[in-house]
Amino acid sequence: MYLPSHFEETRTEVLHQFMHERPLATLVTSGAAGLNANHLPFELDTEPLPNGTLRCHVARANPVWHDHSRDTEALIIFHGPQVYISPSWYETKKHGGEVVPTYNYAVVHAYGALRIIEDRAWLRGLVTCLTERFESASAAPWQVSDAPADFIDKQLGAIVGIEIAVTRLTGKWKASQNRPAQDRAGVAGALGNAGDADSLAMAQMIKERSPSS
Repeated sequence: MYLPSHFEETRTEVLHQFMHERPLATLVTSGAAGLNANHLPFELDTEPLPNGTLRCHVARANPVWHDHSRDTEALIIFHGPQVYISPSWYETKKHGGEVVPTYNYAVVHAYGALRIIEDRAWLRGLVTCLTERFESASAAPWQVSDAPADFIDKQLGAIVGIEIAVTRLTGKWKASQNRPAQDRAGVAGALGNAGDADSLAMAQMIKERSPSS
């Protein structure tokens, strides 16, 4: 990933928080047919330090669990807010017009080797953990134990676990840090007026990432 220093995020705690808040990530592996991408919710364990461990599960019918390179690390991409930036929002447009459109976004790249797990107890633990997390905001949260035991056991047999000890983390927060203060203010204001979730998140990110803050 191209990563100018002014867009780089290196603080592990910030990267971990981002991964936890946006768990649906893209798992990129290399297999017999070339590159393969799967979109999966991941559970992050911050241990062992410094980078932690990622866990997920895939359908047994998904070939990724047996068709991936053991010699090449997998890449897991966590996606944050992404918004188009119009040059009309830049104050400097009024002074010469030498501005162009761009996109702002935030991503975290995690790397590591896949460890495949078929143990039913491990899988049940992961499924329970994910369920409790994603159901926590519900007024009547569904629990794994709500379903018949034989049905759950059958479902566990249809999935395979993946565990990845993260060897390195890379974060990129492209939030107009390369623009002068008046342009950053114009972009943040326009995004705030847009009102959608990604625009509001990026507006806040621009304010937090301002080189002068």
